[in-house]
Amino acid sequence: MPSVIIAVDGPAASGKGTVASALARHYDFAYLDTGLLYRAVGWLAQQAGVGAENAAQVAALLTPEAMEQMPQLLDQPQLRHHAISAMASQVAAHPPIRLALLDYQKNFCANPPQGKAGAVLDGRDIGTIIAPHAQVKLFITASPKVRAARRMKQLQAMGEDVSEAAVLADILARDERDRTRPSAPLLQAPDARVIDTTALTAQETIDQALKVVSAITF
Repeated sequence: MPSVIIAVDGPAASGKGTVASALARHYDFAYLDTGLLYRAVGWLAQQAGVGAENAAQVAALLTPEAMEQMPQLLDQPQLRHHAISAMASQVAAHPPIRLALLDYQKNFCANPPQGKAGAVLDGRDIGTIIAPHAQVKLFITASPKVRAARRMKQLQAMGEDVSEAAVLADILARDERDRTRPSAPLLQAPDARVIDTTALTAQETIDQALKVVSAITF
């Protein structure tokens, strides 16, 4: 039988990762944070001394060998650093890089790791490009100010010295890049259910998502 796919999209720091990982645990599905793929590409570019603006050179780093190592690379803590996040947003805007990662994401949907019955993916184009056939589509959002405050707390917990103003500026810049890029822009799928987390706790958000998913027969 085809695997069950839950697509969770939304802008940076909206809470989509919290929702997606919770759904994966609840249903015992495989989970892929697709944003980490682009962070991994940003990290590879940084290590190779390639600028994020050089789309062809960055895409050339995604050799078959590099893609085989991708699952291990996604577990590296350095991918969570602010500098890598900024690079990820830049490399993600390049069509050749998105194309290079397309098969990896589609294969994750079609063949969830460890023989899982389903997969939960979060990102910005899951319900529109990666898995438009997903049985469940959620679009998680929140106000930019709230998202910036959440991201700042995450970064400070990692020991990074950042200001809320700087993080807010980065959030707004990322939103602009994500929504206006020519390849797979951030869009709400027409059949996605919207959950605005601006005034919700993490648990309230998860509860709303579970309510939506539980109403759908796989």
